[in-house]
Amino acid sequence: MSKKLILLIGAPGSGKTTDGKVVASECLAHITSYSLGEILKQEIDKGGKIGKIINDYVSKGELVPTSLIIDELCKTILDAPTDIVLIDGFPREMEHVKIFGDVINNLKRVELISVIEVRVSEETARERYFKKHDKSKEAVFKNAMRVYQDTIKEIEEYYDKQNMLKVIDGERDLDIVVEDIKSYLKGLIVSPLKM
Repeated sequence: MSKKLILLIGAPGSGKTTDGKVVASECLAHITSYSLGEILKQEIDKGGKIGKIINDYVSKGELVPTSLIIDELCKTILDAPTDIVLIDGFPREMEHVKIFGDVINNLKRVELISVIEVRVSEETARERYFKKHDKSKEAVFKNAMRVYQDTIKEIEEYYDKQNMLKVIDGERDLDIVVEDIKSYLKGLIVSPLKM
């Protein structure tokens, strides 16, 4: 049986990682949530050759090469303990969208069913980002935000044309955003979710 994949995107500081974790924890045993940032960090922490390459990019707030990201993602998705997998923080550019689409089509074991965008203003993103990071990360935030703003419109248009894009207002409190995502997923996924 193929894995059903949901991608959760949003600006740095939008709250998407927290949203994904809470949704997965409340949908008992049905959804596993992963953050692209955490997947890459685990590879960095292993200290191998790939981890060092990834770290060179991440430490500057730059995009990690697509081939490395997609290799790590595919391993993670296929090894997930549930049939429904939620990945946040991916895709970050059109190259990701196109290459990942080709890869999962060839795999035939992963079906992308939706892309959820947690949309917030730049001010909200900045405020939330610096609750978790100190001000010394200003340059990293600015770079990550610039990359996001340069690519998000094209990504939105692509998935909207495929009727896969769902935009959620991320400006509201966490519990309201989570409930919105959960009710959307209930309608999307045929198997009953315990929510």
